[in-house]
Amino acid sequence: MIFSYNWLQSFFKKKLLKPEKLAEILTMHFAEVGELKKEGKDFSLNIDIRPNRSADCFSHIGVAGEISAITGFKFLNPVSKIEENKELKIKDFVKVEVKTSGDCRRYTSRVVVGVKVGPSPQYIRKILKVCGLRPINNIVDIMNYVMLETGQPLHAFDGEKLEGKKIIVRFAKNGEKIITLDGEKYDLDNEVLVIADVEKPVAIAGIKGGKFPEIDEKTNIVILESANFNPKTIRNSSKSIDLKTDASLRFEHGVDPNLTEIAIDRAAFLIQKIAKGKVLQGKIDIYPKKVLSGRIKLDLDYVKNLLGILIPEKEIKNILEKLGFKVSGSRILNIEVPTRRLDVLTQEDLIEDIGRIYGYQKIPTIFPLASLIPPKRNLNIFWEDMVRDILKEMGFNEVCNYSFISEKDAEILNYKKGELIELENPLSFDYQYLRPSLIPNLLKNISYNQKNFREIKIFEIGKIFRKTLVKKYTQKPSEKLMLAGALTGDAFYQVKGVIDSLLNKLGISDVCYNEYRPTPEESKLCFWHLKKCAEIKIGREEIGFLGEISSNVSDDFKVEKKVVVFDLDFEKLSNLASEENEYRPVSRFPAAVRDISLLIPRFTKIEEVLKKIYRAGGDLIRDVDLFDIYEGEEIEEGKKNLAFHIIFQSEDKTLSSQEIDQLQDKIIKTLEENSEWQIRKQ
Repeated sequence: MIFSYNWLQSFFKKKLLKPEKLAEILTMHFAEVGELKKEGKDFSLNIDIRPNRSADCFSHIGVAGEISAITGFKFLNPVSKIEENKELKIKDFVKVEVKTSGDCRRYTSRVVVGVKVGPSPQYIRKILKVCGLRPINNIVDIMNYVMLETGQPLHAFDGEKLEGKKIIVRFAKNGEKIITLDGEKYDLDNEVLVIADVEKPVAIAGIKGGKFPEIDEKTNIVILESANFNPKTIRNSSKSIDLKTDASLRFEHGVDPNLTEIAIDRAAFLIQKIAKGKVLQGKIDIYPKKVLSGRIKLDLDYVKNLLGILIPEKEIKNILEKLGFKVSGSRILNIEVPTRRLDVLTQEDLIEDIGRIYGYQKIPTIFPLASLIPPKRNLNIFWEDMVRDILKEMGFNEVCNYSFISEKDAEILNYKKGELIELENPLSFDYQYLRPSLIPNLLKNISYNQKNFREIKIFEIGKIFRKTLVKKYTQKPSEKLMLAGALTGDAFYQVKGVIDSLLNKLGISDVCYNEYRPTPEESKLCFWHLKKCAEIKIGREEIGFLGEISSNVSDDFKVEKKVVVFDLDFEKLSNLASEENEYRPVSRFPAAVRDISLLIPRFTKIEEVLKKIYRAGGDLIRDVDLFDIYEGEEIEEGKKNLAFHIIFQSEDKTLSSQEIDQLQDKIIKTLEENSEWQIRKQ
């Protein structure tokens, strides 16, 4: 926005700071000032007014008021003393009708007769040129001069050219046209607000006047318009016809509705003084919803807390009064906000002004004082991160899949529709249901990547979703956090070792694997390999499953290799996990390994066998590892063969071969106490 230095100077008795110093102080306290330009004996100041200050500072009076508050120089408001002609009545010259009060919030009009149109005085022409406007004639120039002075756009019509002596504020009709003052033709539609007479549009409201009722040297009767329009309406109109002007810029940012009367009186006074016109008594003023001054309570303790400095109450009151606020009360001040300050709505807005005028440079830099309280530990995130680190160290890659599966996926894995949660508005057929397991998408990951890798080791931590039976015939959606991993190849025991290592690092002991044997009905629907699947338990609580995916399911997912998967309930896992680990010193003495092969009935639990081995071997057994389960042609029907590594080690001596053989014999005798169990000799 361009401002005249000499014009700003005219609002003060005392001589202003030099232009360069004024630019510096405005930049520091108010707004950035661009390059100064010498315009004859004047300077043009290009001030970058912030959008929130457009209502009061898109004008010379507004900026002069800021200069007064910053420097303390006394501000002289221009006086407009009108001598009204009481012989003629305004209603005989014009009537105004506003058809849309929400878009035209105030319309003020005055009539001046007997004007003499001619060139403007030299001081007005110079100011307009400095501010980037072209002088036209005294009436039009006064309209522009008052707009630059007050911030209120104005317009003047030749009263004798208005059809029906009536002004109507309405929206244009589709197909209406208008030729503006610069000779451009515009096609209007019903989004453009216009000023019209009884026949046609004579101006585009808030943007530009029309050519037809323009002021010329023959004009005798001038009808002045000073209106306030809804910013959104003017913005839409400007966009619709692709036309921006000084007036539209101001209206789009917002103008104080109470400014219309001040500006029109100022314009009438200047026309009376310069063009020798007679101002008719009274004015037309359509103002359906009056805008009143805002009121805010300002707590001085809050001022201190927010600015971080104690400013005396007297100085705070003085600053606010210099900015045009009315102040009363003590400690908690009652502030009356002038309607031109559309940006001041809260205490914080007032405190910003106080700090700005007081001087931000006077506020010392102080580091804030605060208590550093450690955040409450989120165990879910902690255990998730730990599991990720453990599995990555073992060569696994984490995947993150969408939480959906298709109907085809559900059919392959034999999920019933009754237990699935269907999306009302799925993005595609591939995302029709919320996933009931992490396994389907892991198999898809393997299918997509198997051509590029010889071995794939992946895992995912994520939620699954199912319907669960709450009461008889009543189902409720539920979700659960799970951990699942997959490894390609004949890797059942390798994955078992992964789980053992994972649980050990999580501080979980008492782990056992029970062979999973589905019922005949379940076996038809089961996606596990019927002879390579185990239930994983910690104590007596089941936490998941380990097994090879059946070849039928692998084929349906187009997986070429065998895939071994583990599927663990992460919520149970995190509840059982512990950071406390029992310290067991590494023995200085060597360990010895013996193998046992045991033939037992198919449905015997492995946990039962392990308990007997540990009981017989006592403290000298360091670990027992199940490394093979076999059911084949050489094994009689209804039986299975288990093979164990038994690791013997003492903490205080080297075990002799004789001692180890005795322990091995004791274990064998204990196992053979069950008549259905048989030790197989090599």
